[in-house]
This record gives sequence, C-alpha cells and structure tokens, in this order.
Amino acid sequence: MQALGIQILVEFYDCDKDILTDEKFIAKSMVDACIAAKATVVTHTFHSFSPYGVSGVVVIAESHVAIHTWPEYGYAAVDIFTCGETIEPWKLFNFLQDALKSKHSSKMEMKRGLFETGGQKLLHKPEGY
Repeated sequence: MQALGIQILVEFYDCDKDILTDEKFIAKSMVDACIAAKATVVTHTFHSFSPYGVSGVVVIAESHVAIHTWPEYGYAAVDIFTCGETIEPWKLFNFLQDALKSKHSSKMEMKRGLFETGGQKLLHKPEGY
C-alpha cells in the first residue's frame, strides 16, 4: 500500500501563553515553519477570539497546516497534513515546537489516501489533472 500523504496530529503543551494570544506572531510562525519545511505556501488566514485564542490555517500546495490555541491552558492543537516527497513535515513540527516554546508535546502520524498500486509508484499529481 502506498499513501498520498501523511497527517501529523500534534498537541503542544506548556506553551508561552502570551505567544498563544498573538495572532501576528502565530501567523508568521506558521508561514515560516511551512517555508522551512520546503512547502509551497498558497494562502493563509488567521482569527483572534475574544477574550483570547487564535485559530488559523496555511494552505500549502502540498495540503494544509492548521492551528487552534487555548492560551488559558498553554495549549495548541496543530494539524500538519502533507503530500508529495519534497516537504519535510517533521521539520515543520520542530519549528513550531520551538516558536510556541512548548515544553512537551504529543504527536501521532497517520498515512492518508492509502492505495494498492500493484508496485507502481503512486503519483501525487497524475498527468491530465
């Protein structure tokens, strides 16, 4: 079986609470993390909640990276979904762990889009599409 992509579900704990409320910092860190991981940034959008918390997504040509923060708990949930062979999703994870000043994390990697290809290479962008 071959997979179109991988998804890393991340929980960052004991993060800097001030960082988790800073929409501009979160947006810049997410975009910079994507660039560091060799992803192709297409667009991004972020939103601050009242009284606190930030949610956002960076759409990358290789899929997406999303975040939701709970500053009151020093916690951020991050979804890193990538496809293709050029992106380095674990580099993206490490970048964000440092940026959020997370003291510990939980992570789970899943294969997405599993196909039996009869030994042929699974193309992420087949000809004609």
